[in-house]
Amino acid sequence: MHLMTIKLAGFKSFVDPTMLHVHAHMTGVVGPNGCGKSNIIDAVRWVMGESTATRLRGDALVDVIFSGSVSRKPVGQATVELIV
Repeated sequence: MHLMTIKLAGFKSFVDPTMLHVHAHMTGVVGPNGCGKSNIIDAVRWVMGESTATRLRGDALVDVIFSGSVSRKPVGQATVELIV
């Protein structure tokens, strides 16, 4: 079984629907500080059943839902799909 795609919407910094295609030989996600690399791993952990907020780098489970910013309103739900 191989992870092929991760779909995120409203999860932490991924407020807009985002699809990440995972290629067979990909071993890491790279990018500048603050771009959401750790949020991808948090999303996978959340889908796999992690329910401890501190392990998802938050104070409460509601912290996984995008809470808004100066230019964006908060959203009411977060969805993460793993396609294997």
